[in-house]
Amino acid sequence: MHTLEECCSLIEKHINRLNIGLKAPRNLYEPIEYVLKQGGKRLRPAMTLMACNLFSEEVQQAVMPAVAIEVFHNFTLLHDDVMDKADIRRNQPTVHKKWSENAAILSGDAMQVLAYQYITQSRQDLLPSLLQVFSDTALQVCEGQQYDMNFETRSDVSIEEYRHMITLKTAVLLASSLKIGAICGDADKQNVEALYHFGISLGLTFQILDDWLDVYSDPKVFGKATGGDILTGKKTFLLITALERADAATRSQLTALLNNREIADDVKITQVKALYDRLDVNRTVQQTIDEYYIETMQYLQKVQIADDSRKEGLKNLAGMLLKREK
Repeated sequence: MHTLEECCSLIEKHINRLNIGLKAPRNLYEPIEYVLKQGGKRLRPAMTLMACNLFSEEVQQAVMPAVAIEVFHNFTLLHDDVMDKADIRRNQPTVHKKWSENAAILSGDAMQVLAYQYITQSRQDLLPSLLQVFSDTALQVCEGQQYDMNFETRSDVSIEEYRHMITLKTAVLLASSLKIGAICGDADKQNVEALYHFGISLGLTFQILDDWLDVYSDPKVFGKATGGDILTGKKTFLLITALERADAATRSQLTALLNNREIADDVKITQVKALYDRLDVNRTVQQTIDEYYIETMQYLQKVQIADDSRKEGLKNLAGMLLKREK
């Protein structure tokens, strides 16, 4: 079995071999090279290789689909950063800050096209299935992003609506990374679906923890400035929980604080965090993360292979995601 580190290394080598920065025009491809060379965790493509490796030793046949997933994921980050007006990503200036918004949009568009070019370099007998999963996922991510944008102007977003949104925006890409890997490994339908649902539950856990980290983590470790979700009024698990739990007076206070453009950013972040603490939002976040993690492991148990020890890599990866800097 390939370890997570070996899978990440294999992906890194193939991304470096793409030589995207040598393409012309340079000002289209240089931002793409900049983003891909920032690294990141390579989590999604590594999961593709690990899922393939559950059923086959021929992980090489999953490499280009995995690269496609990584390029697509980074494309979504380029556009997300423009929409969110984010200044920092992975401790580096975002593309729209380093170049321009137009550059981020156009280079992001090019990345999406490149992702489709890379996935076509798959086993031809599997290509129809892989393209179907990849295209469905790409559209779902767009749907999730639209729901996220819709929530910006609403004050009545429910936890269930939020869960649906992050399923589309975040979880389906993790789940599809696993599904594509399992297909490349010639897994049967039952195992493909079990891994997909493992990925959905893992993605929900990942995103709720990400919401928490945006408020409470060390920005040097998290890789981007904290408090950004508070400043933009983003409907996160923390904010929705606080609004549902608060009495009328506290809800009014929290809403007024989020809409106040006169106070300094650091003051707003501090005061919102104080309200979260008063409403015991932290405890709810941790309970929810624990529940989703249990569900995640239950889906992994449903994957039927001769040697269960081969699942350890994915099990450890899921555990690692819960140990991110808090």
